[in-house]
Amino acid sequence: MGVAEVLRAKDADGEGRGAAAGRVVRAVRAVPERVRGRRRGGTCGPGGPEPAADQAEATPDPGFRGPFADGPPPEALVVDQPSLTTFGLGEVRRMVVVNVVLTLHLLRRVLPSLLRFNRKRAAAAASKGLIDGFVALGPTYVKLGQLIASSPGIFPKPLSDEALRCLDEVPPFDGSDAEELIRKDLGRPVAELFTSFECEPLAAASVGQVHGCVLPDGRDAVVKLQRPNIRDRMATDLRIMHRGARLVARFSNMARSANVLGIVEDLHAVTFQELNPVVEAHRQTRFRDGLSAFGDNEWVTAPEVYWDYCGPNMICMERLYGFPVDEFETLRERDIEVELVLRRGVKVWMEAALCHGVFHGDVHAGNLWMLEDRRLAFLDFGIMGELDEGWKQLLKDQFTTTMLDDDFSRVARAFKRVGAFPEDAGSDEEVGMRMKIVFTAMLDSGLSDVNLGELLSSIVGLMDQYSEKGTPRELVLVIKQLLYFERYAKELAPKWLMFRDLYLMKNVLGEPVLAAASERGIDLPE
Repeated sequence: MGVAEVLRAKDADGEGRGAAAGRVVRAVRAVPERVRGRRRGGTCGPGGPEPAADQAEATPDPGFRGPFADGPPPEALVVDQPSLTTFGLGEVRRMVVVNVVLTLHLLRRVLPSLLRFNRKRAAAAASKGLIDGFVALGPTYVKLGQLIASSPGIFPKPLSDEALRCLDEVPPFDGSDAEELIRKDLGRPVAELFTSFECEPLAAASVGQVHGCVLPDGRDAVVKLQRPNIRDRMATDLRIMHRGARLVARFSNMARSANVLGIVEDLHAVTFQELNPVVEAHRQTRFRDGLSAFGDNEWVTAPEVYWDYCGPNMICMERLYGFPVDEFETLRERDIEVELVLRRGVKVWMEAALCHGVFHGDVHAGNLWMLEDRRLAFLDFGIMGELDEGWKQLLKDQFTTTMLDDDFSRVARAFKRVGAFPEDAGSDEEVGMRMKIVFTAMLDSGLSDVNLGELLSSIVGLMDQYSEKGTPRELVLVIKQLLYFERYAKELAPKWLMFRDLYLMKNVLGEPVLAAASERGIDLPE
């Protein structure tokens, strides 16, 4: 996907609160008093939550240890990405089905609009029909719809608006299927694993769904399950999309400009990372462990992974209770120091990206929650990024400049060092001066007075122009998260100078930041 287009991909419904990753983890919000279909023993089939006769006396084993109780083995952390270019009889059959389904849904919506034709009505009808088809075709096309919904700057507005339905219209699979998945992964029926299990899912997404449960020791938990038989279907669908994108790009300048081939390739890479729950759980654990690395950050958390109850296709984790950070009125009603909450969250995210190695790559509001105890929680670790040392140092140099000494020649050298700017772009001082002119307005204004998205898009556009390799996907993820944080800041802390805030680099840059804070008479929060 083209970098400039990605940077404009802020979710049209408030940063994609229902996107696939977010919808799954929003499950932790449901409070126990409102749980439906909770049961002890038995099955989640047509008979309801009552225990089956032969399982009525089943009790969970408090000493149970699943296949990953001692942590995942190295082979479980390998992301297996099937080829995008393989194309056989299965793909041909599926392609026929896809074409028929999309055509029928488009005709059903478009034909009535032709009776009173106008361009706007036709575009809206076609968009409705296309998304109807996506929902009917299942997970891969729902994910494509979610990408369209979260990228209104790339796609026509009627289509991106209509695609918002893909954030919500994902039917769950049966609770009995969920129980069978758990049995296959952990080797025992649900009644022998959990004190109680909620047959009705708390949330469903394109890749999986979440059920609430209680562990034998009384801890509230959730299990995140991958949809049955999803991998082969998604591999087939992505191959069809890839072939279609190549064909469209050959004949359409607009498709080439939007880099539709790159969109499918990026979707392929992200999808098969998400289809390895063990990798997600491992990253979540690494992120959570990093929170305490500097002895602070007690006001920020992430769900603990319960490895005893994890398997190849499921994650069991701590259940948290709260609400998304973009429920701004709720935040205000509870008299929460919203600017401090936001600063704490961005600080933790920066430390993850620049110190600990793996950072959260999807901080839309569905994945960033205010908990009942006033801690901020990062949720859902299906999409993560990791910068190499060169890009980490570049970002450290940039923050050293913006927070401490305004020496933009340092930033110019850093960009040249990673190949983002060519050596012949000018001297470090000349390039630095040009960057300073561009940056100064943003640095010394509250976020309500600048358009961070347009500014970052233009800067990264220069990287794409000058570097044959373009901008690394990981750096694109970094910038996209800054755009998410920008949205929250404009609502919650409009005068906050994010790129001048020493607190964010307190642990990353260490002593120079502490010395600058002391010299300027600034008290850094705990």
